[in-house]
Amino acid sequence: MQTIQKKTVSFSKNAANIFFHILTKCNLKCRHCYINPKQHGKNTLALEVIEKWLYFFSKKHKDANLILLGGEPTLHPDLHRVIKTSRDLGYQSVTVDTNGYLFHDILDRVSPEEVDYFSFSLDGATEGLNDGIRGKGSFARCLSGLEKASRAGFQTSLIYTVSRMNIHELDAFSERVRHLPVNRVFIQVIGLRGKSGSDQQDGLQVSLNQWLDLVPKAAESMAKQGKKVVYPKVFLHPGEPFECAGKVASNYFIFPNGRVYQCPLCEDFPLNRYAFKNDRLEKTPKINEGDLFELDIPEGCVMNRLIQPDNIPYDDQGAPRNKIACCLLKEEVSFL
Repeated sequence: MQTIQKKTVSFSKNAANIFFHILTKCNLKCRHCYINPKQHGKNTLALEVIEKWLYFFSKKHKDANLILLGGEPTLHPDLHRVIKTSRDLGYQSVTVDTNGYLFHDILDRVSPEEVDYFSFSLDGATEGLNDGIRGKGSFARCLSGLEKASRAGFQTSLIYTVSRMNIHELDAFSERVRHLPVNRVFIQVIGLRGKSGSDQQDGLQVSLNQWLDLVPKAAESMAKQGKKVVYPKVFLHPGEPFECAGKVASNYFIFPNGRVYQCPLCEDFPLNRYAFKNDRLEKTPKINEGDLFELDIPEGCVMNRLIQPDNIPYDDQGAPRNKIACCLLKEEVSFL
């Protein structure tokens, strides 16, 4: 008898994930884009620099997982060579996050043996909603690119970033996924970073009740279709311990200006723990995100408390009613 299998994916020091933004340029202007040019730079990294940085992390962490990001990474003319280099260096897996336009004929320049997943971003079940968030024509191009990648033999996944703009279409999105050639679905929670952290985009975050009422149910619905579904835990249950991925895992978020973060919530600030200088990775002076990882507060995640305090309700005595989980702690749902 098949049943829903749900588990929290624990942090592991034995696994490393390299989130590499090889450029910040993009052809779309998504309302919730987390790229912050003032903090992340505007340059496109040269292939030679990318290869040097990839080499460093391949030596530091054997069998690391590589996620190539932008901006839109397929806008980089040397993306196919970046992928081939990463395989030569021994990266365990390679994922390309894309909006689906698939520039530079990337599907014809790499093979399914070289790319584990092309992961497509879609933020609405309908064209009108998605294009209102991501840009006119993006819905059709994303679905077209997804179908094209699947026909070419690539494994595909979808990313749906939940906000107040689109949470009402989550059920409809679950139904649309049923008819799409995707193996995995990532439900993301919107963070107050980049555009979504600006004054003009106030109120995009969903409430605790909205998240708990809708997201787990939608994840189970898609899992029953044979998809593996992953979403952030966000809120800890009473008694669950808080763990910070910055202390117990190896995740690196690399940007074209050389900044290397370990916590994505820190990316709007010059708090990066590391930086590439002359192609060498160096620790940055205090105070950086590493110092924040050491703090123990009743609310759980320190950065969430600092930049997203509205996420945390308090009782009459001023104690938090819920702890906020590390943003990298995930729930995985499958149907077995």
